[in-house]
Amino acid sequence: MLVYPEIDPIIFSIGFVKIRWYGLMYVIGFLLAWGLARQRCRRVDAPVNAAQVDDLIFYAMLGVIIGGRVGYCLVYGWEQLLADPLYLFKITEGGMSFHGGLVGVMTAMWLYGRTLGKTIWHITDFVAPIVPLGLGFGRIGNFINGELWGKPTEVPWGVLVGGQKLHASQLYEALLEGFLLFAILWFYSSRPRPYMAVSGAFLIVYGMFRFFVEFYRVPDLDLGYLALGWVTMGQILSVPMVVVGAVMFVMAYRSRNSKEAVV
Repeated sequence: MLVYPEIDPIIFSIGFVKIRWYGLMYVIGFLLAWGLARQRCRRVDAPVNAAQVDDLIFYAMLGVIIGGRVGYCLVYGWEQLLADPLYLFKITEGGMSFHGGLVGVMTAMWLYGRTLGKTIWHITDFVAPIVPLGLGFGRIGNFINGELWGKPTEVPWGVLVGGQKLHASQLYEALLEGFLLFAILWFYSSRPRPYMAVSGAFLIVYGMFRFFVEFYRVPDLDLGYLALGWVTMGQILSVPMVVVGAVMFVMAYRSRNSKEAVV
């Protein structure tokens, strides 16, 4: 059994400026994304060059932060937002939503792709393999903050928190949706794939992992279980991801096969 060490979420303070572990995890994620994008842009099928990577990451950062926060407020913090519209900007209260961040990133990639004369899927196929590491470090930030704990458990790897043994669902997500998803997509995209296939694979695998981990997470207190005594908002939002991803994946390979048949 592991004992949660009660980590101070603030690394250090300089006057009124507080450097937090959660923010540092995001910085690490974005730096890794920048480095991996610089490596991927050397490929002959890359939609961006080295000079355009900085702009690409900047657009992605805006999409993650704005989309993630707005998504959280609309889905999980709607009552707080109605009571105080400034809650949207109180980033130390509440949190970030992955699904909102996904919409934000896709919007940002669509806008940036237009400036290059590329479609959204050209850009997301390039970006999808580098996103999971940021997700993984973000979940580690949740663990350090002592938030998003899972359900009570008696498994040997449970974590003792406040006298109760809990699933470290943040670390489950870091492992599955972060590092394992990265390994899968990085390997799958190591060779040229049909247009839209890598984006579809991301949606399928992430959605499946998230749906699975939700069985071990505690649902948001304001929402609880939404159906059948076990269905959570995270699962409801993940199902369309898997369905859309599967449609995209099939369309990608059918399109490639039809082109090859014509040739």
